[in-house]
Amino acid sequence: MGKQVNNLVKITNTSKFLKVCLTLIFLMGCLNISAQNSNFSKGKKYTLAEISVSGNTSFSEKTIITYSGLRKGKEITIPGEDIGNAIKKLWNSKLFSDIEVYVTKIEGNVAYLQIKLSDLPQLNELKINGVKKGKKEGIINDNKLKKGTKVTENLITTTKNFLTKKYKKDGFLNTKVHINTIDVQDSTETARVNMVLNIDKGEKVKIKDITFNGNNVLSDKKLRKSMKGTKKINRIRLLKRSKFIDSSYQADLGHVIDTYKENGYRDARILSDSIIYNDNKTISLVIDINEGEPYEFGDITFIGNTVYTDNQLSRLLRIRKGDTYNGILLQKRIADNTKPDALDITNQYQNNGYLFSSINPVEVSADNNIIDIEVRISEGKPAYFNSVSVVGNDKTNDHVIYRELRTRPGQLYSKANVVRTVRELGQLGFFDAQEISPNFNNPNPVEGTIDMEYSVKETGSSQIELQGGYGGGGFIGTLGLSFNNFSIKNIFNKEAYKPIPMGDGQKLALRLQASRFFQTYSFSFSEPWLGGKRPVQFSTSLSHTKQFLFNPVSRDADKNRSFNITGITFGLAKRLSVPDDYFTLSQAISYQRYDLNNYNTGLFTFGDGFSNNLSYTVGLSRNNTSVDPIFPTGGSNFNVTAKFSLPYSLFSDVDYEALAEERDINDAIRTDGNATEAARNNASERIAEIDQERFSWLEFYKIKFSGEWYTELFKNVVLRPKIEFGFLGAYNNDRGDIPFERFYLGGDGLGNFALDGREVVQLRGYPNQSLSDQDGGTIYNKFSLELRYPITLKASAKIYALGFLEGGSSYNSFRDFNPFDIKRSAGLGIRIFMPAFGLLGIDFGRRFDDIPGQPGSRNNWETHFIIGQQF
Repeated sequence: MGKQVNNLVKITNTSKFLKVCLTLIFLMGCLNISAQNSNFSKGKKYTLAEISVSGNTSFSEKTIITYSGLRKGKEITIPGEDIGNAIKKLWNSKLFSDIEVYVTKIEGNVAYLQIKLSDLPQLNELKINGVKKGKKEGIINDNKLKKGTKVTENLITTTKNFLTKKYKKDGFLNTKVHINTIDVQDSTETARVNMVLNIDKGEKVKIKDITFNGNNVLSDKKLRKSMKGTKKINRIRLLKRSKFIDSSYQADLGHVIDTYKENGYRDARILSDSIIYNDNKTISLVIDINEGEPYEFGDITFIGNTVYTDNQLSRLLRIRKGDTYNGILLQKRIADNTKPDALDITNQYQNNGYLFSSINPVEVSADNNIIDIEVRISEGKPAYFNSVSVVGNDKTNDHVIYRELRTRPGQLYSKANVVRTVRELGQLGFFDAQEISPNFNNPNPVEGTIDMEYSVKETGSSQIELQGGYGGGGFIGTLGLSFNNFSIKNIFNKEAYKPIPMGDGQKLALRLQASRFFQTYSFSFSEPWLGGKRPVQFSTSLSHTKQFLFNPVSRDADKNRSFNITGITFGLAKRLSVPDDYFTLSQAISYQRYDLNNYNTGLFTFGDGFSNNLSYTVGLSRNNTSVDPIFPTGGSNFNVTAKFSLPYSLFSDVDYEALAEERDINDAIRTDGNATEAARNNASERIAEIDQERFSWLEFYKIKFSGEWYTELFKNVVLRPKIEFGFLGAYNNDRGDIPFERFYLGGDGLGNFALDGREVVQLRGYPNQSLSDQDGGTIYNKFSLELRYPITLKASAKIYALGFLEGGSSYNSFRDFNPFDIKRSAGLGIRIFMPAFGLLGIDFGRRFDDIPGQPGSRNNWETHFIIGQQF
């Protein structure tokens, strides 16, 4: 037999279509094969004697032959399906750039084959140009461009298309992507290439104009307003940019149609839209609209309702015959998916047990542009909770969570109770509020049961407070430890320290605050469920502070002149059920002892002496903010408190009117320049004695009010208005206002360095306590408006930006009080909440009014650095 080499099949790295054609030709036995002096016969069966492998490949010969499906001794037809299938298998492995099969020798009915192939090149190095370093890892992962990846034409094309489309969606319409590969020449047999990925995003394209054609009923202005994320260039608009984002644009086309539907034009549609590229690197959008005709609501009937009457459902629907047809409003009144607690028909059913109900509005007639609606209701059986469980709590004990649940096994299902439970768990502060998920398991419409599972993700509930600021004549530093999920019953259990005993929902805080001029130590503890059966919170706190006067000679604190304050407080707070269970009634009894040692200031006329403050505080609050306490998106929070001392004047033998007259006489002598020094000194001593008599036991009442609302204007943008008011009064005008418990307005609040009952009220844009007298005010009011936007709400760090407008003022009497005569400011800020450190932030505020006593100080900026504090 003569030896002849015949090239049976050669398939190179051509297009997929060509590969398929060549394979089909081979299978059909139609490939033209020339052979000289060969006894090779097409379509004849041969036994494979030997299969060899050649070419540039890193795979072993055995691996390639095994994967091809060919084997020695196998009887095959040449040409035929066996060799065709082998080629397809090798191609489908996507490991080779070239595959050739040869018949190297024929001896009778025995054939010798050779498989010649070349590996696809592997990616050796990748260089990405045109994007920031932080974005490169994402490009590599999204396009599977790791080292060692097989580089194919498909990989290059797919990567180029992916990146071009990605950046165009982000507004970079002129994005250009170029990919080059360079062969690596080295001693290894493996084919490798280096890849250079050049990305030229260009600038984001701005929208010069948005034009509508075919709109006669609604103006261009109104339609443009409905496009929330697509705006044309307007230099005075700050919140919305004019850059083109394709995903926002596509959504806004739907908003345009929704606007028509809200105005009765249910058949409105977009005929076409186009982008016009302008010479100044801007684009214009042209949108062609067919408005259709206006419609009205006709008869609205309810079918299938047995639980609620037609009249009851009509009151919930709040749509009447003859109203302009509004399909969007109709759907919201049936089921408003944007608000879990919306006043709609679906929630009416689901809040009363009908979990398996379904409500569908159907248009049954549209004659003469009047649409009759049938609201078809399938009520189903009432659903009851079969089991209720919580998963994900590794540290918090089960009983702490279960006592907050408003859904219990055997209870009738209520969506409102599920929503409220999620809110209550978020307000605990032990879990990531964004990750709390109510899961409905094993729903059984036949038996009317549902299993409820709340999934939670615990966050760090203990905090280290590190706070710094300037106030009171020096730097103020604070170190605090707050354990917000403490377990006091395990305080003597060594095994429970991981690193502290946790899990019972109690709060324990230790705090040290100090500067050159004062030292403050405080301890507080609270148990939210006293006795474990009802939400009655017990709290107690103990504090001690020591303050020193400034020595103008040494420019330091004078340790021989001190003011010591020791205080203790016990409080109870009970959740109410009337008017609703968002209300809390709180009560507290507190006592402070003030000791002055040669501490003479303008505030205290007696430098040596003491004062006692025994008071009772009662407060009523209502808090229904949702869900995340760090970044609420809805609800409100109101607080009103009244603090009282005993009316000692009523059962005292002291004639305070005569005492006040005597004080006035001595004050006149003290300030009389013609009086002798001895007379002035005697007058000062008598005033100190009188004030010691007046303030040995403090007599006062103090009223405070605050209210804040949270409204999500649109997705993730939250508006928070807030108002505050405070008043400190006296039962007996002859006894006068006390020198403690006063209000100090202005600044960032870090100057709250005394425990004499004073309250530092933050007003950004002004220096600390600059808007009150040196002795503080007895009245204040404040108004603020914040616009908040979250950057991230992850458990590890919650970050949001804010803009604010606020104003307020402090007064010494109602004769001076004018709620509209306020000091105003505006600015920007950012807040960062980390579980281990609490809230951090910085604000830049600009004042619009002069600081009292400093003419020309308006229009200046003030920076406020916030640690461990929230406005």
